[in-house]
Amino acid sequence: MLKSAPPPFPAPTLAGTALDDLPGHYIRRLQQIAVALFMEETAESGITPVQFATLTAAHEQPGLDQRSLAAMICFDTSTIGGVIDRLEKRGLMLRNAAPHDRRLRLLTVTPAGEALLAEVTPRVQAVQQRILAPLPPDEQAHFLHLLRSVVDAHGETSDQMRGDGSNDG
Repeated sequence: MLKSAPPPFPAPTLAGTALDDLPGHYIRRLQQIAVALFMEETAESGITPVQFATLTAAHEQPGLDQRSLAAMICFDTSTIGGVIDRLEKRGLMLRNAAPHDRRLRLLTVTPAGEALLAEVTPRVQAVQQRILAPLPPDEQAHFLHLLRSVVDAHGETSDQMRGDGSNDG
């Protein structure tokens, strides 16, 4: 038997807006939960979710420039430099001038950064499992598909936000 879809969120009015009726409220709460679980699992490493994404992207594409990295992890270009500064100070990442354009900085994960990634990646995977744990296993993939669909549908909005400094988490 097919399950019926849950009723859509009602269209709130300004006078009667209840937080329980706002998907944005739940999305914000889920973000708070995801960050709290991440910080709990990775506390010993002292790494943030954005730093993890930065190291992972630079690991996957050695020699990536800052602007491309910011686009890859959906982070604004005006604050990614500070994230990289902190990783450099910890000896986890290096910025090198590009041979073809000295103004362009290419990113490299150091051996210490590679070691940290190897150490925290299983913990980050555990976070993902903890986030989805309240859902039955057969609904977890569907939930992730729905999340991706909503994010992908708002891709232009996300692209516009990256440059305004509003997601400097």
